[in-house]
Amino acid sequence: MITYSIGLKNKFRGITVREGMLYEGPAGWAEWSPFLDYDDGTCVSWLRAAREAAEDGWPPPVRDRVPVNCTVPAVDPEKAAEIVRASGCGTAKVKVAEPGQTLADDMARVEAVRDAIGNGNVRIDANGLWSVEQAVQNLKQLQRFDLEYVEQPSATVEELAEVRRRTDVLIAADESIRRAEDPLRVKKLDAADIAVLKVQPIGGVRACLEIAEQIGLPVVVSSALETSVGIAAGVALAAALPELPYACGLATVSMFTSDVTAEPLVAEAGFLPVRRVVPDPDLPKADATRTAVWDNRLARVQKRSAG
Repeated sequence: MITYSIGLKNKFRGITVREGMLYEGPAGWAEWSPFLDYDDGTCVSWLRAAREAAEDGWPPPVRDRVPVNCTVPAVDPEKAAEIVRASGCGTAKVKVAEPGQTLADDMARVEAVRDAIGNGNVRIDANGLWSVEQAVQNLKQLQRFDLEYVEQPSATVEELAEVRRRTDVLIAADESIRRAEDPLRVKKLDAADIAVLKVQPIGGVRACLEIAEQIGLPVVVSSALETSVGIAAGVALAAALPELPYACGLATVSMFTSDVTAEPLVAEAGFLPVRRVVPDPDLPKADATRTAVWDNRLARVQKRSAG
């Protein structure tokens, strides 16, 4: 097991450094990188995904490249426009509802992205931080920028269902699927138009494909802020889906200051190629203290998964 530590160009999800572990099995290299604020029980599914990647491999692809969006953190409008123009992507996902910021901040950022991307697609992600009333009112204001959809405007499935009834903006469910005891509940309550699936949190490519088949909604595959080794698993899922009507949120390696390979999975003309990734020997390794933290964490989660 190799523990990596890589900086982020902008604060994202409250962190400025991304850490995780990589290891090689008979099927190839795998990544295990649950966020540090996740408890051991939550991390078990992430370990299942890593074992699948290293030991079993992934289902055969039905396409050789995957369309992707660029991701715009809660940065100022000028930086947001710069990220979009540099990405080469025709779709942008913009973070909104950042703690400490206002709707005016969101409006300015989304407007800058719309101007930068022209006739491309703009989607927003609130990470479940709006109440129903906030979501309905804020979407009335943000709708002027011709939103493709809003991802997880509110926290619960019931709230998503109510927001969906009260707005014309399409609703995508993320946390309501990957962190739910019943990931199919969003379909049962007509709470979403789109399912966002992430390989590590859900437990692997095959687990995601099973949910996609059962939930019966269009799927957007998104990253959990992995290195190129982990992104390859998301690309494998997107490549194996029978239909892929939306760009996927997998072009996040560009948010890092470096990567674990000299040939990173970065978007070219809005697409990622379908391929495995082999890390370089001189990848950005964590120091001894951080490595010990991750070794201990892995041992606990392995014990939890065995029990």
